[in-house]
Amino acid sequence: MENISNVGEQVLNNKNNKILVMAGLMIGIIFSELDETVVNTAMPTIIRDLGGLSMYGWVAGIYMLALSAFMPILGKLADLFSRKKVYFASMAFFIGGSIICGLSHSMIMLLIGRGIQGLGAGGLMPLAMTISSDLFPVEQRAKVQAFMGPVMFIPMLLGPLMGGFFVDQASWHWIFFVNIPVGLIAVIFLASGLKETHERKKVKIDWAGAVLLVAAIISLLITPVLVENEGYAWSSPFIISLLCVGVLLIGFFIWVESKVVEPIVPLHLFKNRNILVLSLLVFTVGCGLMGSFSSFPYFAQNVLGLTPTESGYLTLPMMIGAVATSIVSGFLLTKVRYRELFVISFIMPVIGFYLFSKLNINTTTLQVIIFFFITGLGLGVMFGGDNLIVQESVEKEHKGIALATVPLFQSIGATVGVSMFGTLLSSTLTSKLSSLGDELPKSMADNMNSLAAGGIPNGLTPELFIKIKVLFIESFQHIYTYAFVLTIISFVLCFFLKKEVLSSKPEEE
Repeated sequence: MENISNVGEQVLNNKNNKILVMAGLMIGIIFSELDETVVNTAMPTIIRDLGGLSMYGWVAGIYMLALSAFMPILGKLADLFSRKKVYFASMAFFIGGSIICGLSHSMIMLLIGRGIQGLGAGGLMPLAMTISSDLFPVEQRAKVQAFMGPVMFIPMLLGPLMGGFFVDQASWHWIFFVNIPVGLIAVIFLASGLKETHERKKVKIDWAGAVLLVAAIISLLITPVLVENEGYAWSSPFIISLLCVGVLLIGFFIWVESKVVEPIVPLHLFKNRNILVLSLLVFTVGCGLMGSFSSFPYFAQNVLGLTPTESGYLTLPMMIGAVATSIVSGFLLTKVRYRELFVISFIMPVIGFYLFSKLNINTTTLQVIIFFFITGLGLGVMFGGDNLIVQESVEKEHKGIALATVPLFQSIGATVGVSMFGTLLSSTLTSKLSSLGDELPKSMADNMNSLAAGGIPNGLTPELFIKIKVLFIESFQHIYTYAFVLTIISFVLCFFLKKEVLSSKPEEE
């Protein structure tokens, strides 16, 4: 299908108010990410109000499905049309979804709103990186994006506080309504500060590719959501059928993309070594890091004896370490070869996950804080660094889709990882608790799954309490051993990046 539209070919740096543009982009990033952490905090209250406990996991699942499915499509549309207009459309979807969520009187209505929110969020983050790349030459961009990466940590810090405040002082509905004025402020800043030139030309939109991509991603990513929230086993015929359908759709999608004039995802992107390596790298990091750490609050509360709030902030040292190295790497990316920078940095997560795999009953909270800090020191290079390498590895007309495609692999990795590690932890812990046999009270032995899900119960004898605590620790050792292996794979992948130093291209100088 052919559309004739004005396409934003170039962003004129000398006509932009960079401060206003960056302020608008930062606000959009913070609040699209903040929404997720705030909602997680408020979910128990929302469930009590709306009911539908069985749909608990779908509130996050539907958001991630929509975000992942539409991220590459919105990135491609930003390449074909005005980045500014596509960003505004994404923000409109995010605000519209927020309104529906805020007005929700049932879980079905809430899920619809979350899906629309996810669609919008799928454009906000990659387009923020794309627009910022148009504003600055690469030397300045490295420093700017080194600071943009740590911005992602702000939602993690403020989310629990804001969620608790709105639930306690107002109503959970306001965690969604607050997005409306904030989103409008971001749009006003961007509209005032960003100027684009346009060249009228014919563009062909690959509608078939778009439909196939959305269907394939949903078919593949809905499987871990079903496993986690609906009790399906990975070996069940229904899950296997969905995975097979997803693989077939991906195959058909690749065939279609090889035939059309303007493919949604240009296949030649994956002939670029950096794009391929970074896609695999963020997938393994998303799977190993986000997947294994998603259950850490459970460990902190049951083994370390921390409160839910304390356990939620226990990962703060990892954020601090990542912020520090993110800023440093932003200055180094244009001075040293980025392959060496990634290789050296990823030694730290390898050490960190090795230490996590050796958790024992004598491990203290202070030691865990040190483990998180060491892990974070190595991950900071990815915040902004991977996006910057992507930007400089492709032609300008493909920046939008490239910056959306690589994060898509991270979203897929995280979605798969959370389910995979959650299932692994549950099965390992249930198996180990079953080995206690007659030592457990009959009421607990008859409800082994509830015991594993509910944590270490009260009223146990000191000896039995220690035994159960050791089994919990061994179960976490088990999952962190797998995460350690994935981290080693991530470390090895860094060696396949190109031996280059980022520098301005001739047209940027």
